Amino acid sequence: MLLALLPPNPLVSLSLLLLVTSITAKTISYPGFQFLNVEEGITETKSKPFKTSQYQEPFKNQNDSLSDGKWKLQLVHRDKMSFNVSDLFHGRLHRDMRRVASLIRRLAGTASYTVDEFGAEVVSGMDQGSGEYFVRIGVGSPPRDQYVVIDSGSDIVWVQCQPCTQCYNQTDPVFDPADSASFTGVSCSSAVCDRVDNSGCHAGRCRYEVMYGDGSYTKGTLALETLTFGRTVVRNVAIGCGHVNRGMFVGAAGLLGLGGGSMSLVGQLGGQTGGAFSYCLVSRGTDSSGALEFGREAMPVGAAWIPLIRNPRASSFYYIGLSGLGVGGMKVAISEEIFQLNETGNGGVVMDTGTAVTRLPTVAYVAFRDAFVAQTGNLPRASGVSIFDTCYNLFGFVSVRVPTVSLYFSGGPILTLPARNFLIPVDDVGTFCFAFAASPSGLSIIGNIQQEGIQISFDGANGFVGFGPNVC
Repeated sequence: MLLALLPPNPLVSLSLLLLVTSITAKTISYPGFQFLNVEEGITETKSKPFKTSQYQEPFKNQNDSLSDGKWKLQLVHRDKMSFNVSDLFHGRLHRDMRRVASLIRRLAGTASYTVDEFGAEVVSGMDQGSGEYFVRIGVGSPPRDQYVVIDSGSDIVWVQCQPCTQCYNQTDPVFDPADSASFTGVSCSSAVCDRVDNSGCHAGRCRYEVMYGDGSYTKGTLALETLTFGRTVVRNVAIGCGHVNRGMFVGAAGLLGLGGGSMSLVGQLGGQTGGAFSYCLVSRGTDSSGALEFGREAMPVGAAWIPLIRNPRASSFYYIGLSGLGVGGMKVAISEEIFQLNETGNGGVVMDTGTAVTRLPTVAYVAFRDAFVAQTGNLPRASGVSIFDTCYNLFGFVSVRVPTVSLYFSGGPILTLPARNFLIPVDDVGTFCFAFAASPSGLSIIGNIQQEGIQISFDGANGFVGFGPNVC
């Protein structure tokens, strides 16, 4: 069965192609090429004037909604929150490299900290660097609106708090627990405190600390607090109240952990949502917004579902089965074993909203890249940029024909990416790069650039992740 998600305008359909199908024959029945809109990509890199009101209340009166048993929030890309557009690209890749490096250290069990840091990272994988997408939620009673980064590889919810011994700049006023009637500190003897890895204790209160791969951190006290998602109120959520913080969160007040562990928002909601949530990451450079939805009613009909794989060594992360990669409608000759999670918990493929660029084991990446290069010999090449070694000079082009790029999932489904999800602009003069990179380990990571514009759903209770059927 072939499910094609195409926009109504046939002139642009191939540039936004998303196909999910099953392998029923040796011949793959989808196009081997599509078109990349170069002019549109370059336009998206241009700096736009900053408007304060745009970031204070961009979703006022339309922000969130509760309908049909699901909670919905709008998502905005972090680049919209930046005050220094010229440094966005290199800053993003710098964060990305630090995140991936520390994620690998965490999984290898080699992360280390200095003596004056009373604990290691609170949860598995939390030390990789900041995420890339924001939602706006209410914290406390009455609710104070705050931007928070979403991160599917983290297991904690936290915001900066007064009194703030050390805080980075954020868009909204720093949350003051003294103004909230629902704020309750967690005692050291609490079962909630026991769920925090390497928690500390000070004056009878449970303390937490999260260290990030890019040098960012948050330290403070654990509390139970009320969170508001549009018209939905959730009480007694365990959150970190950060009094000492440093970070590259670019306007956000904190972080909303959506990982698979018990301390993430998804884990704490438990039976209320069945571990179910869905998101659609807004494409970079656009004025539109994506969505984050919680609840079983958010699970779409018509998605292509594949099993989630659990790694006991890293319960925070969402692993999936990947059997191969395709270029131009043909599967690249790569052994499926390269992508498998082994018995010791190494390797495997993680889906992560906080990593931008998809990483692949070096052997797989080289074969994949070479197959792409072989089918783009008509395009003028450019020098590599940062972690990207395959770039093109598309200055003066309106659009270019490029081969399709596909992910082959274990069990049969194939996800063919829109062209803008694998050939991205890295400056405003027409340099576009193949948006994949080699991993320094056997771990593969499906990053948010490749996830953009595709509805992705996690059914935690039944152990599946779905792709489509909607685009955003």
